[in-house]
Amino acid sequence: MPDRYAVIGHPIAHSKSPLIHGLFAQATGQDMRYEAIDGGAEAGGFGRALAAFRAAGGRGVNVTLPFKLEALAAAGEASDDARLAGAANALRFDGDRVQACNFDGIGLARDIEVNLGLPLAGRRVLLLGAGGAARGALLPLARAGARRIAIANRTAAKAASLARELAPHLPGSCILSGGALADLPAGETFDLVLNATSASLSAGTPAVPPGAFAPGALAYDMVYGQGLTPFLQLAQAAGATRVADGAGMLVEQAAEAFAWWRGMRPDTRQVLSMLQSRS
Repeated sequence: MPDRYAVIGHPIAHSKSPLIHGLFAQATGQDMRYEAIDGGAEAGGFGRALAAFRAAGGRGVNVTLPFKLEALAAAGEASDDARLAGAANALRFDGDRVQACNFDGIGLARDIEVNLGLPLAGRRVLLLGAGGAARGALLPLARAGARRIAIANRTAAKAASLARELAPHLPGSCILSGGALADLPAGETFDLVLNATSASLSAGTPAVPPGAFAPGALAYDMVYGQGLTPFLQLAQAAGATRVADGAGMLVEQAAEAFAWWRGMRPDTRQVLSMLQSRS
């Protein structure tokens, strides 16, 4: 009987995770079944869905919006990345043990460095947003060698608080600050401008000053499947020559979860190419 895995979210019909993990399983010869489960909008829906899946023999789950905080709370053990991000996007079941990890930031860094060919060592990064997506991205970006990370959020106090909280956990070589976009020093430019807000899902965009994009900068929107989002359009108009959405991050974080569950990391190139061709 195939080992069972799933992704839990709400809504979930749009999820590409069953396709991605199905292709990974086929490529690596793993006997596994992967499905999408809607946790529903009612309170307690995630917990009930998770308990039912475990009772039916499930081995692990990916967790997407809006349940990443609940996923961390449901685990008895958590990786440092999940604990510091305050959220988990993958759970693994081993008897009574529930273990949590957060692979979003690791997948993001790998997509930028490997798939998009932008080494992060020594780079200046502008991170837009101070929510869960931004929290998950910070540590992997810093570990990859980013020299400067500026968190810019609509609520400056939230960005400043996040910077103070996570600064002790970053390599000493990384300079971290937090505030509003208007607080950025005049004339400061960035090699990577990363949209970790949900603005693109509502056809909005943070008001990034055109001068923030350094020559050859990469503009990266963490949402995927939305085409050229308003943020990426703004970046192009400001002179950014490279733009990307979060499709690569989605595939790379899926590969990390697959390796955690199955003990082998699948090749992501063909899956990413297929996903991008369908978008």
